[in-house]
Amino acid sequence: MSRSLFPELDDDAPKPERNCETKRGGRGQIICGDSRVELAKIQAESIQCCITSPPYWGLRDYGIAGQIGSEMKLNDYIRDLVLVFSEVKRVLSKDGTLWLNIGDSYTSGGRTWRDTDKKNPARGMDYRAPTPDGLKPKDLIGVPWRIAFALQADGWFLRSDIIWNKNNGLPESVKDRPSRMHEYVFLFSKSKHYFYDNEAVKEQAVDGGKRNCRSVWTINTEPLKEAHFATFPQELVSRCMAAGSKVGSVVLDPFFGSGTVGVVSQILGREFIGIELNSEYIDIAKGRLKWRD
Repeated sequence: MSRSLFPELDDDAPKPERNCETKRGGRGQIICGDSRVELAKIQAESIQCCITSPPYWGLRDYGIAGQIGSEMKLNDYIRDLVLVFSEVKRVLSKDGTLWLNIGDSYTSGGRTWRDTDKKNPARGMDYRAPTPDGLKPKDLIGVPWRIAFALQADGWFLRSDIIWNKNNGLPESVKDRPSRMHEYVFLFSKSKHYFYDNEAVKEQAVDGGKRNCRSVWTINTEPLKEAHFATFPQELVSRCMAAGSKVGSVVLDPFFGSGTVGVVSQILGREFIGIELNSEYIDIAKGRLKWRD
């Protein structure tokens, strides 16, 4: 990857203090830092496509001070994501797209912590955000749509709401509602006209032919033994990447996590840029990637 996308990372340029290092290897680059800071250093209109899943609000403690998702007020979380994706819009090419995976949550009901679970040890948290103004205990918050509308108001074109149907999702210990087994993937575009490879994501039709990609994707979750946090399934990322980017183009994930966007980029012949705040997650990502420092 050309370093011209990151002029501030030249050897003679001053570097911000970090607890980990920027890494380059293979067809990609991993930047260790806060996406709210690092995105501002990327050249405008240098990215074809962004595929990402930011930390969900109030659902997990990743152990980083000031992390997105740990805001005590829902509006602060939405504001932080709008600021991040405003920078994403700046770095996207004019025909670029954003594929945003986000899950929902319920109000805490006044609880200030959450216990661990044998089936899901990562759910334990030392803090819980209070119930947002205007909502009641046990309310479904509607976080994905609140974010979608906020991004739409910030200038994004909201083009599709895709339902990710998780057949093997973790069971919920609830008896007064259905267990939630879906999340959203929103397709946003920077401009009215944008790159979308319809042929690349056509589905098999009953008659043996091909049909247009539908808006419900049934894709199983993929556990990752090295991590106790949620990861993208490669198939989910592959569909977004095939539709939203060209071979050889640059794909961005500003919440890189365990690096699935990088893994799929290597498989599909794209370059990638990943931004991740947690150095331990970067180590996991490097282990999954065909990496050379």
